[in-house]
Amino acid sequence: MNYNRVILAGNLTRDPKLSFTPAQIPVCDFGMAVNKKWKGADGQQREETCFVDCRAFKRTAEVINEHFAKGKPIFIEGELHFSSWEKEGKKHSKIRVTVRSFVFIGAPQEQRSSQTPAQSYAQQPPAVPQAVMDSGQDIPF
Repeated sequence: MNYNRVILAGNLTRDPKLSFTPAQIPVCDFGMAVNKKWKGADGQQREETCFVDCRAFKRTAEVINEHFAKGKPIFIEGELHFSSWEKEGKKHSKIRVTVRSFVFIGAPQEQRSSQTPAQSYAQQPPAVPQAVMDSGQDIPF
């Protein structure tokens, strides 16, 4: 059983960046902003934003890179990945979400006679998420 699972909905904070491993496996890095809203004990509305770095591989990486841009909403499912390194004598670390699947959410940008995958999936109700891009293959690292 996999206990390392995270599900997030939010907006991209930057345009996706597609690159390739030495073995020519597509890798897409992007950031998300996930908002939390609640009413405090004093009755005032509160909001907190969490910024999350994300990475997708293979066909999932290609589709995210092709159909998403800064500000667009996305629903992702994946797992947390911890990395640490040393640079100029200082230790650094980062937690990133490795995306296993995602869902297009929100309204389509424009109506065209032939719909792109982004437009057709965007019309699905976000209340019942469906994993639309899960290759079922292992992550190459």
